[in-house]
Amino acid sequence: MSELVSFPGLGLNFEISRVAFSIGNYNIYWYGITFALGFLAGMWYFHCRARQLGVHPYDGLDILLWAVVGGMVGARLYFVAFQWDMYKDNLLKIFAFREGGIAIYGGVIGSVLTGWIVCKIKKARFLPVLDGGLTGLLLAQAIGRWGNFFNQEAFGCNTTLPWGMTSNTVSRYLFNMADSLAAQGVMVDPTVPVHPTFFYEFCWNLAGFLILAFLVTPRRKYDGQVSLCYMAWYGLGRFFIEGLRTDSLMWGPFRVSQVLALALCAGSLLILAVMELRRRKDPAAFVLYVDTDESRERMAKVDAELDKEKNKGGDASADGETREEASEAPGEGDDLVEASEDGEESPAEAALDGDAPAEAAEVPEESPAEPPAGEEPQAAIPAEAGTEDAPVEAAEAPEEAEPQSDKEIPQP
Repeated sequence: MSELVSFPGLGLNFEISRVAFSIGNYNIYWYGITFALGFLAGMWYFHCRARQLGVHPYDGLDILLWAVVGGMVGARLYFVAFQWDMYKDNLLKIFAFREGGIAIYGGVIGSVLTGWIVCKIKKARFLPVLDGGLTGLLLAQAIGRWGNFFNQEAFGCNTTLPWGMTSNTVSRYLFNMADSLAAQGVMVDPTVPVHPTFFYEFCWNLAGFLILAFLVTPRRKYDGQVSLCYMAWYGLGRFFIEGLRTDSLMWGPFRVSQVLALALCAGSLLILAVMELRRRKDPAAFVLYVDTDESRERMAKVDAELDKEKNKGGDASADGETREEASEAPGEGDDLVEASEDGEESPAEAALDGDAPAEAAEVPEESPAEPPAGEEPQAAIPAEAGTEDAPVEAAEAPEEAEPQSDKEIPQP
């Protein structure tokens, strides 16, 4: 499963494998791990930056999760569309993601369209979310390119530069594709190292992320400016890097990604220039969403809802503790009840008089006399006395009840 990847000009050799580890018969690939790490890094960036864009992190992450799903679908459909001959006779292969076959431009298109739809549904501002989302995407792309290294794919044509790369997979691919590449005007030699174009794009994307995150975003003048800079930067780099690759999706004699990169770069630069001219003529017309009352009210509302949910959980926990303490409270009065055997009524005994049905049922046998109707017994007379005319009997009541002194008063 592993193979030797060499950089002869640098004197470096690496033993790598596509498989990171296995769980039973299921293999976990480095490509999937780098993809996941890139996804988490991009989401982490957006979470940290969302409030500075005027978007609550809770709203933004919800939108981005849907955008990722749309991006995966778009990336697959884009690849299938330009490699239809591979799938037209077996449509079920379209769903075989583990066999590879995705295109980053399709992913970007799919994620942007899905994000726009979700923003419409949630009535959220699209451009601030896009600014943060595309910057995070550039970081994710940089990390994800290392998956191409472990798969030994997305490399370029032959080079004599010191960092040229070679491996058995590279040589075998060049040998098998030599005729097809020659038809495109690309001559290859399987014995000569190739451009590590995955590494070129890693460096370009990482530099772009740092520029967008720490230079452009803090100084942006309007929503959407960061997104336009993303398209210009990524399109420029991809145009040149794509020209070196040997696995480009083709549309006749043209490399699809190269043409799209050029159009994306030129179009975004043109829009940036037009927006800058308009901003200089009327600066007051360009207001960032983060500076609006709508943004502040929305973030305050979401914060209040989250605090309410948090406090509700805390109150439920507190209620549970209160009920537990209340269930233990009656037991604390047992000592006071026992102390009343001297004939003097304790406050606890008075409180329990109304809650002792067993003893109340025995009162008629000891004192058949009933209190006159309409008159309430004095609080000082014990429940055993039964009348307000027997203060002496009240003192003797504990002695008469002595045989039952071990009987506990039922607890409420």
